[in-house]
Parts: sequence; C-alpha cells; structure tokens
Amino acid sequence: MITVSNLSLRYGKRTLFEDVNIKFTQGNCYGIIGANGAGKSTFLKILSGEIDPTSGSVSFTPGERMAVLTQNHYAFDEFPVIETVLIGHKELYSTMKEKDAIYLKEDFTDADGERAGELENLFAEMDGWNAESNAATLLSNLGITEDLHYKLLKELDGNQKVRVLLAQALFGKPDILLLDEPTNDLDIHTIGWLEDFLAGYEAIVLVVSHDRHFLDTVCTHVVDIDFSKMTTYTGNYSFWYQSSQLALKQRSDQNKKMEDKVKELQEFIRRFSANASKSKQATSRKKALDKINLDEIQPSNRKYPAIMFNQMTREAGDQILQIEGLGKTANGEVLFNNLNLTVNKGDKIAMLSQNSLATTALYKILSGEDTDFRGTFKWGVTINVAEIPIDNAEYFKNKDVNLIDWLREYSPGEKDDQFIRSFLGRMLFTGEEVLKKAAVLSGGEKMRCMFSRMMLQQGNMLLFDEPTNHLDLESITALNNGMKDFKGTMLFTSRDHEITETVATRVVELTPNGTIDKLMTYDEYINSDVVQKQREELYAMA
Repeated sequence: MITVSNLSLRYGKRTLFEDVNIKFTQGNCYGIIGANGAGKSTFLKILSGEIDPTSGSVSFTPGERMAVLTQNHYAFDEFPVIETVLIGHKELYSTMKEKDAIYLKEDFTDADGERAGELENLFAEMDGWNAESNAATLLSNLGITEDLHYKLLKELDGNQKVRVLLAQALFGKPDILLLDEPTNDLDIHTIGWLEDFLAGYEAIVLVVSHDRHFLDTVCTHVVDIDFSKMTTYTGNYSFWYQSSQLALKQRSDQNKKMEDKVKELQEFIRRFSANASKSKQATSRKKALDKINLDEIQPSNRKYPAIMFNQMTREAGDQILQIEGLGKTANGEVLFNNLNLTVNKGDKIAMLSQNSLATTALYKILSGEDTDFRGTFKWGVTINVAEIPIDNAEYFKNKDVNLIDWLREYSPGEKDDQFIRSFLGRMLFTGEEVLKKAAVLSGGEKMRCMFSRMMLQQGNMLLFDEPTNHLDLESITALNNGMKDFKGTMLFTSRDHEITETVATRVVELTPNGTIDKLMTYDEYINSDVVQKQREELYAMA
C-alpha cells in the first residue's frame, strides 16, 4: 500500500498540490490524469523519491519493491541490454554482482566462502538462476530480438531503448510500478502485450498516459488532478469522462428531479459495467464498477476545446482522389510502392505503416510539398484540402505577431478581430491570451492554433498526420469527437487507438512491397488473421 498524507508541493507562488490525502492499494491500476502542467509526472517523481514535497509524507508497506519507468534514455548506455533489464531488480542485481566479485577474488577466504553461501541462498530465493532467461523472454515480448540482447544499450535506436527500459521496469514483477507514458514509441502489438500484462497484474500500478484506449484497458481507478487537488474515482478513463459529463449536464438542468438524476446515473453505470465485462481487465477488477457510490460522480471542471470541421466552403463532388502506382524512395530506402487508391466520398481512411516516414511522405506528396515521387494522383475539381502536418514549425518560425494577427493570415474572408477571436476562443485562448506571440507558444498551444487554422479553411477533404502530438486528454477527446462528426472525406494517421478505431471506416497500410486496403474498422484490421498473414508476406518480401 502507498499512503499519501497531507502532501503539498509549491514552486514559489505556484501550488501544484495542496493537502493531498490518498491511498493506493494492491491489485489496482490507477490512471493519473490532468491537464498539461497539472503535475502528473511530478507526482510520480515524488512517490519515487526523486523530488521532495514541500510538506506532507509518503509511506509504503514495508518490504514492497518499487520499479519506475525511467525517462532518462541515456542512463544505461554503457551496459549490455540484458544487464540493463536485470538492474531493474536492484536487490537481485546487487546480490549477483557481489557474489560474482567474491568468486573472482584470488585470495578467497573462509569468510568469503560463508558470505558467498549466504548470497547463493538469497540469489536462489529471488529466482536468480532464471533471471537472465526471464529477462530475455521479457525483451522478446517487447520486440527486442535475441541478437540485440548482448549489445550495449547505446547501440540501439531510440524506440528500442524505450522498450528495454520498459522491460527493466517490469522485470521481476515489482510490488509497485510507476509508468510515465509507457506506450510512447510502441507499436500496436507491443501495446497489446503490455495491456494484457498489466490487466492481470496484481501489484499497485500508477500510470500517466495520453492513450485513452490504454487507460481504459488497464485502469481500475482514475486519479484526477485539478485545482491542486487529487480525487480518486472507481472505473477507467471513459467511465470517468462519460459520468463526469453526465453529472455536469445534470447540474445545469436545475429542474430535473433528484430521483430522475439517480435513475439516469444508475442506468449509465449498469450499461458501462456490461461493456467493461468485454475488456481485458481481470474479473476481480470488473466487479469494482458494481460498487460505485453515486456520490463519487462529480462534474468535471475541465475545459474542452470546440474542434468542429463541418463548415465547408462547398459540397464535394463524387470525384475525390485517384492515386495510381504511387511510390516514394528516400535515401535509398523504399518507403512505399505501388499505391493504387480510389478515395470515395465520405471515406475516413486510416493510413498505416510500420515506418512512420512512409505516411508522412504520402501526405507531403498529396499536399504538393514533395514532387519527387513515382506514379500519379489527381484531386477532384470540387476538393478543398485542409491539413494538419506532423511538423508545424514552419508556421510559427520567426512569427513575432500575436495570435490574432497570426490566425488572420489564414482567414480567407472575414478579417474582423472579433471574428478571429471567436475561433481562438473555441481553442481556449481567451482574454489577454490572444495577445501572446505565436513564436513562444508551447507544443499543445501550437496544435490548437493549427486546428483554428484548419477550421477557417473550411475544407471538405482533411489530412491529419499524427494530430494528437503535444495534446492533453481533453484536446484529444475534443479532436476525436470533431473527426467523428465531420461529414466530409478524410485521410489520417494517428497513434491514438481510440481515434483510429472510432473514426476510420477503411484502413490502408503502406509497405515497401505493396498496399493493403480493407473496408473495416481498425480493431477488425489488427485482429484479422487474413490481414496479419498478408502483412507478414509483404514485409517479408525482399
């Protein structure tokens, strides 16, 4: 158990937490949520001892072992991969190193023999003789092949390093596990393995993630950081979001009778509990929803941007986009080849590739930015394209103007300040915030500006390349809703599982050896044996 008592953290006049009292118990997974800057990662650092609170305390059940997914990707560069994983179990690793050092001594004494015997017993109790084999299995499950296990960590690329550090955190099944954005740089199959692992894990898990599908799959509770307070709710992220929105709606309806409100909440909980039974969560965890106290459900104080794309300059005709034999090679590497695609009116196509450079290259070709490619493509004459590129730096570089003047550049008609302010207001830029300089915005603020720009363009064909980068959960949820509600045609690539599953009506995967094109949802695609066989054949071709 972790017990947090009267915890406060202040930086000068800024208060992140104030008088936090909370307990984390065995067998539960807690999703830590909050707006950007609310202190989610900072709270995990307090629990791990990396940061000291201003006041209050954190205590643990004696004897419990904690593991943390480190964010320092260079800390173990000089260690072999397999040893980096073993270091995750500090007691086991130190026992192994001390034991090995004794056996290497030239002047081996009786005292050394006694100590070695003690260490051998301790090593065996911790299943030390299987440690290397277990570490290797864990690495393989996370996509680190055997030929990499004895290389130095610095020889691996960034994505591989993240997987090794995740293996380090999971190794030896610690009693307390702290994970900060564990799905970053993982592919869908590795994320699925991690979801299964955590869903059946009987330790205390605290996780910070912007991946709503991941939070929904693994979390039994949500800890909401808002207004310097922390509130714990039973259920996963979707339950918290939907119930808090329902409570907010009810609070605004002053004429609704109390018994009607209770009945509505109870019906919602019943339906949600039924849906939860289909998830990967362990049976014992599903029962938690049956014990919901209606008083727990409170309106959310979060603000969600209004991301809506349905204002279009004109209705699109039947001819949207025709692609024939399209291919792209960069630096001698074939990114994709022989793409033949007819985009139909109303299609919402999820563009996939194992190589993210391939999808980005496609969007650059379609937007006219890249003219060095094979094959042809043709837009319909009625098509007005609006896009969110993966890199928006060029839109803000050297922009010594305020947000009103920045957005005015992209307004095709109306230039009035009030009109521009209304679009910025939808993205939560209010009051003096609209006078911020565009060049100094944070990553999340820049993305919200780009959505304002896209809405002003009023496109009937939208292109999105990783649009959730730098966004908080509130903005991701609003974007998800805006993409679902859009009545036009769309090509998009997103690592957010929930967006891809709920928006896509068609899935197209680019490979160096051809294309897979399926009229199905994302979950149907990744769970289809026929599709997986086709993928393996294409990626295995020389």
